[in-house]
Amino acid sequence: MGFYSEHCLPRLLDFACGMGPIEAQRRLVVPAARGRVLEVGMGSGLNLPFYDPDRVELVWGLEPSAGMRARAAKRVAGAGVPVRWLDLPSEQIPLENDSVDTVLLTYTLCTIADWQRALDEMRRVLKPGGLLLFSEHGAAPDAGVRRWQDRLNPFWRRAFGGCNLNRPVPRLLESGGFHLREMESGYLLSPRFAGFNYWGAASIR
Repeated sequence: MGFYSEHCLPRLLDFACGMGPIEAQRRLVVPAARGRVLEVGMGSGLNLPFYDPDRVELVWGLEPSAGMRARAAKRVAGAGVPVRWLDLPSEQIPLENDSVDTVLLTYTLCTIADWQRALDEMRRVLKPGGLLLFSEHGAAPDAGVRRWQDRLNPFWRRAFGGCNLNRPVPRLLESGGFHLREMESGYLLSPRFAGFNYWGAASIR
């Protein structure tokens, strides 16, 4: 990893992913987590204040970036739930089959290179009856906005650590073997090309 990836990018992502509308999404989605939780792409720990300690036994924080883990250190130390780091990418989850009650996916699916393999891994570790909770930005429903997403995506991906503007989140989750139990969507941020979000809950088919 270079200087930008390990020092500059964690600060940039911590700021961008901590903006008011995004924090409101975390506050909406995270409290539904229960039991043993796998948070995929824990990043700088922005979800930690919103876990319900009466419902959550343990959080495994999957985060391959040493820079992001360092950025999260204070939040982990002050968390109301126990946290164990897993410093591997999403395509390699070092947990046993059917070992997780909740998978939490917030503003992470956009950056995973092999999203199919990563979703296969999430499905493998999620218990039958467990939930995948998600809040993700992605492809907008308006053709004009999508055209801008497609044009800007190569430059955006290089600047923001592999983040893609135009991933069709519902289709990816369904292709990964998940059933969308509930989902909402809408523009949360401006500019619109970066502001369309999907959030809800999915289970194994």
